[in-house]
Amino acid sequence: MSDTSDTRGYYKRMQAAVEELLVLKGIVTREEIDREVEAMNGRDYRRGAKMVARAWLDPQYKARMLANGSKAAEELGLEVGPLHLVVVENTPRTHNVIVCTLCSCYPRTLLGVPPPWYKSLEYRSRTVREPRKVLAEFGTRIADDVQIRVHDSTADMRYMVLPMRPKGTETMDEAGLAGLVTRDCLIGTGLPKSA
Repeated sequence: MSDTSDTRGYYKRMQAAVEELLVLKGIVTREEIDREVEAMNGRDYRRGAKMVARAWLDPQYKARMLANGSKAAEELGLEVGPLHLVVVENTPRTHNVIVCTLCSCYPRTLLGVPPPWYKSLEYRSRTVREPRKVLAEFGTRIADDVQIRVHDSTADMRYMVLPMRPKGTETMDEAGLAGLVTRDCLIGTGLPKSA
């Protein structure tokens, strides 16, 4: 995935301007902004992987996670904020993939900073039209008899994929299982690592 239109410079300038305004108006301090940025940069997909590993081991937790992803995250001490987290489950008959067609809404609190391709116009537009082809470009081949569902994130709702547990992992503990989970499988563009 590539995107020829690089707008990062514009958004960085806009971000700097908004930060400066917030500081000048006394709404936040520079230190508060720096702390929040540092906290956000410290988050990555391993937080979501922790939820997946728990769900693979605990059927009751899995049911709660599929019913309300936000509450399930909080059970593990993972703050998701005011956004509604919806967890969708991959099965032998269904594969889920996440996109945000309008911008790049992404569950940052659980997965960290989104990869550049997730924000690209190419990914955002093509995934809806030709998901099987886009997944193949990621190296993720989904059988023709498996339905692909595309979920479009919104400003107040984020999605995360619960991938299928790999075969041969029956004796693995939670930490070992979490190590099999990748950022891409939480988005649906990849699969968990093999045991």
